[in-house]
Amino acid sequence: MKALIQRVTYAHVKVNNRIVGQINAGLLVFLGVQKGDKTENADFLSKKICNLRIFEDENHKMNKSLLDVKGQMLIVSQFTLCGDTSRGNRPGFENAALPDNANALYQYFTSAVGKLGIKTQNGIFGADMKVELLNDGPVTFMLEK
Repeated sequence: MKALIQRVTYAHVKVNNRIVGQINAGLLVFLGVQKGDKTENADFLSKKICNLRIFEDENHKMNKSLLDVKGQMLIVSQFTLCGDTSRGNRPGFENAALPDNANALYQYFTSAVGKLGIKTQNGIFGADMKVELLNDGPVTFMLEK
């Protein structure tokens, strides 16, 4: 499982020109589910992301977590994170989980984050989505489990 996370001032995702998920300050998480991923991967990443100290404290040091700042999370499925670009010029997606399994783990990840006390919003799995955000910093990290 791969997660590209961005600290944002705001973010929203549209499907068919309609906002389906939006947050204020917090994290935008692009989540890619790979073959072989299990709920344990989602549990690990949900805890890691929510506790990652990437928000500034009163001394302008990255010392606070999403939980500390009571931020929100917008979670967008993105199978392209599982793309293999090591050969040729066209990415291969053989490492991506099949849609049914990927969607189940995407929903599980969202639930796991919610159980940690974070307000979550989602895109629509498998839809053509348009994401708008204001990256704060910019601060962007790639996590994998």
